[in-house]
Formats: sequence, structure tokens, C-alpha cells
Amino acid sequence: MEIDTCRLTGVDLSGTRLTRAMVTNTVIERSNLSNLRAMNSSLIRVAVTTNRMTGVAWTNGRLRDVIFRDCRLDLTRFRSTTAANVLFEGCNLKQADFQDADLRGVTFEDCDLTSAQFSGAKMDGARLLDCVLVGVNGVTSMAGAGVASRDMVALAYSLAGALGITVLDEE
Repeated sequence: MEIDTCRLTGVDLSGTRLTRAMVTNTVIERSNLSNLRAMNSSLIRVAVTTNRMTGVAWTNGRLRDVIFRDCRLDLTRFRSTTAANVLFEGCNLKQADFQDADLRGVTFEDCDLTSAQFSGAKMDGARLLDCVLVGVNGVTSMAGAGVASRDMVALAYSLAGALGITVLDEE
């Protein structure tokens, strides 16, 4: 399937299965993409705004010049996906799975990444700004990423756990 130069508004693609799909120069807004499954598929120059995308699996895919804004992306899987010049802004990414993804060109801004999985991800140059980072997994894969100083307190607990450090509360 190929979609080029379209505006998709209010569509229901929930549960759709795609293989080697290509979406370019497109806006997808106020739509339901929950539980969509895409293998070896690409989004290029796409704006994805205010969509319900719970449980989306975008596996072994490619994202280039993509904006995800104000989307519900909880329980999503972007395993082994390569992302270049991608912005996640104001998104719910609770328990999202970025295992083995190349996130070197990604910015997460004002996102909830509670319990997100980053094991094996490449994150050198990725940016995390004003994000909730409680319980992040695979935190050692975040080497080289930029994290806003105000977000470091929550991340410190995950880092300590990954390094086998016990945090003691003094009373």
C-alpha cells in the first residue's frame, strides 16, 4: 500500500495489518489507529496529530521527518525501527517499546515515557525534554542522549537500579 500527499481525518484503521507500506507527505489527524500492525513500513514527511494509537506495532520500519503530536501511543512497539528527524510532542508513551530501535534522530518533548523500554536502542544525540521518565527500562542504552536537567531526578532511580545501586532513604 502507498499513500502520498493525503489528509486523513477521522479514519478508523484500528487492527489494520500492513506490510511494506509507504506513507509520504501526509497528515493523519483525529483518527483511530489502535492495534495497527505494520512490518517493514515507512512514514516519510508525515504529521500524526491527536490520534488514538494504543498498541500500535511499527516493527522493523522507518520514520523520517515525522511529527507525532498529542497522540495516545501507550503500549506501542517501535522495535528495530530507524527514526531520523522525528518529534514526539505531548504524547502518552507509557510502556512504549523502543527495543533495538535507532533513535539517534528523535526528540521526545513533554511526553509521558513511564515504564518505556529502550533496551538495545541507539540513542546518541536523541533529546528528552520535559518528559516523565519514571521506571524507564533499558536505561543504559540511553548513553549519548540529552536529558533535561529537571527530568534527571526521576531517571536517577532507573539508572541506579541498572547499575545495581541501592537508593537509601535517610530518616
